[in-house]
Amino acid sequence: MISVARLAVLVGIAGLIPFILGTAGLFLMPANSVAILAWFYIYSAGILAFMGGIYWTIAMQLENRSYPQSPLVTMLLSQLFFVAAGIGLLLQTPQKIPLYIVAFLLLYLVDARWMRSYWPAWYLKMRLVLTTVVLACQLTVAGWFFLLHGA
Repeated sequence: MISVARLAVLVGIAGLIPFILGTAGLFLMPANSVAILAWFYIYSAGILAFMGGIYWTIAMQLENRSYPQSPLVTMLLSQLFFVAAGIGLLLQTPQKIPLYIVAFLLLYLVDARWMRSYWPAWYLKMRLVLTTVVLACQLTVAGWFFLLHGA
């Protein structure tokens, strides 16, 4: 049987593939850049909403326990990331870019700073690696976009 940590790492790495392919696709298939960019940000929104949803399930388990965060704070964090993901889909690309960069950075900072006690040590190490790759992709896509379309 595979351990939870190993499974999470495998699923996490698999989740990076669309970010990496989307980023590479902008350079390798510039004729399809409009579709690739739309797809990249739809995927970004989905992952951001999914990761924010983790806080909702934590909040559901906090009612009769003593943890650093209250269920209300944890649920609000969940909704913050979910709403940010949805709003990002409604924005034009120049506004999406900073929203998703900041949101993914904040998502990691919330995990590392305020939610640290909920996670095993391996999880935060994995999240740092995954977040670094996601942010590298987000920043590369931003650079690509602003080079072609101006700031």
